[in-house]
Amino acid sequence: MKLKLQLTRAIAVSLCCAAGFGFVVFLMDEWLVLRLDQAVTDFIQSRRSPALTGLMRGVTAVGEVGAVLAIMLLAAVILYKWLHHRRELLLLLWVVAGSMLLNAMLKLLFQRERPTISRLIEVNGFSFPSGHSMAAFSLFAVIAFLLWKHIDSRLGRGLVVLLSMMMILAIGVSRIYLGVHYPSDVLAGYLASGCWMTASVWYYQRYMDKSASK
Repeated sequence: MKLKLQLTRAIAVSLCCAAGFGFVVFLMDEWLVLRLDQAVTDFIQSRRSPALTGLMRGVTAVGEVGAVLAIMLLAAVILYKWLHHRRELLLLLWVVAGSMLLNAMLKLLFQRERPTISRLIEVNGFSFPSGHSMAAFSLFAVIAFLLWKHIDSRLGRGLVVLLSMMMILAIGVSRIYLGVHYPSDVLAGYLASGCWMTASVWYYQRYMDKSASK
């Protein structure tokens, strides 16, 4: 009964994220979203300083493909070598790789241009949704989910969730700070990755339940 409730919640969250993403897409070029994008961007970029810029460059580097793959590899080694969970390893690879592929497809679909002013770094490619935000969400959220299952204390679980949320948020903010994404790009990235991750977790839990009942 408890597992069925968890599965229901997972698919409900996935559907809510999908609906939220669709809502952002629908309003993406409307004046309200454009105004909000500008207001949030101005607020974040008004805090620029040499020290903070250096920090944000470091934070955004964590969302680069190379760093994501390195962190994923480290997590995979821990899952396989120390925890002996091969199926959880497959979930990790599936969520992160799938999120990257989904981002590439969505960018080709929407082809939104990046901000053209106030950039602190130069990047290529389309803007919507943010690839760094999607990668950060899928990577740190699925790691938090997998670690949660092996931590008994509430404090430990709370710290894992808090650290994951901080990394996800920091990487998204860094993209706005550096002038390479609109806030709506980042939000859409979180929602798209949230939809993918929770749907994957739903399928994984359902598969594990069926395997256990055999």
